[in-house]
Amino acid sequence: MAHLQFDGCDAVTLAKEYGTPLYVVSERMIRERLREVRKDFLERYPDTEALYASKALQTLDICRIVASEGIGLDVVSGGELFAAAKAGFPMDRIYFHGNSKTEAEIRMAVEYGVGRIVVDNLHELATLDEAARALGRRAKILFRITPGVDSHTHDFISTGKLDSKFGIPLDPRVRDEYVGAALRMEGVELLGFHFHVGSQLLSNESHLKAVSIVCRLMAEVRDRYGFETRELNLGGGYGVHYSGDERARPLSYFVDAMMADVRTACAGARLPVPRVVIEPGRWIVGEAGMTLYTVGSRKAIPDVRTYVGVDGGLPDNPRPALYGAIYEATVADRDDAARSEVVTVAGKCCETGDILIRDVALQSPMPGDTLAVFTTGAYNHSMASNYNRLPRPAMVLTNAGEHRLSVRRETFEDLVSREA
Repeated sequence: MAHLQFDGCDAVTLAKEYGTPLYVVSERMIRERLREVRKDFLERYPDTEALYASKALQTLDICRIVASEGIGLDVVSGGELFAAAKAGFPMDRIYFHGNSKTEAEIRMAVEYGVGRIVVDNLHELATLDEAARALGRRAKILFRITPGVDSHTHDFISTGKLDSKFGIPLDPRVRDEYVGAALRMEGVELLGFHFHVGSQLLSNESHLKAVSIVCRLMAEVRDRYGFETRELNLGGGYGVHYSGDERARPLSYFVDAMMADVRTACAGARLPVPRVVIEPGRWIVGEAGMTLYTVGSRKAIPDVRTYVGVDGGLPDNPRPALYGAIYEATVADRDDAARSEVVTVAGKCCETGDILIRDVALQSPMPGDTLAVFTTGAYNHSMASNYNRLPRPAMVLTNAGEHRLSVRRETFEDLVSREA
């Protein structure tokens, strides 16, 4: 029986060498996506910027890979900013996001000299102005707005609706309370606007609706304040393949249509075309990752289902429990065998909801087998926890047949190292 090959590496061999659960991430595939961003966006359209949304997967190695490919970075916390600095990422190519930044994080962003701070609310705006003036600096900002677009995705990852914890509702307050206030402040320099309509989107419909709405806002603030938008951040949210017929669209599917609409709207309103920024994250790393587990048990419930237990689950991949995410998998030891049995893959946590994949056809998994779950590069390592005192997995980077340890596995000692 043939073993599963991933980026030129034998998955069963990786599991034996590094242990399981194990995140396996292809550096080659990540670089291919980053180069697609350069070719189909940065090199095709002048005066543009692309950022990698590091919340999808951030390690020191990932930061260095992104920097080496000439792409910027989107961070959402002091921890992500610290890690980026630790990796030597250029500070002027970092955008700091977040809906509830602390005063300490705001000061940190100003002190580090990040390229942009994306402001979410009036309290943050005032805090930022004060921090920047105290340091004798002027922070460049964008306002994050909610364009009121329903993205037809899971509610937990839909971020462009009017009722969202993110951003500023798009009504006259944007003009009168936010833009007016920022233009009067000495510590901030308003450059423009940002929106993000949601995640795991396989259609550009929501993005195009948001572009139309935001371009009208650009005309309104020009007419009221004489402010010409210099930068427009179109967010990310481009989807990837997880299961079934869904397929990742090429980057050009999203950016070509958005850029055409931006240019048309600006021409119609006699506005200069602003610098345009995009922020793909999952689209860059999602399909570049898989997770390897060791099958530990089988439990058949007659006329109901067969549970196959693995040595990981909810702590290393919370997405099935959070979003009802559906994954595809294979028994890596017999990748070419017939998928003759429908089973439910259960994690090891003391939670009824710790189910990785429900009712999936597999090659009769048995204890000791290596199970590979695909498309786990995004929001697995970055969302991992130590629930039930489970150590977080190691991560291996692969590159066309080569592999190396990128993040070591946590130990039991790590789990108690912060406790008195």
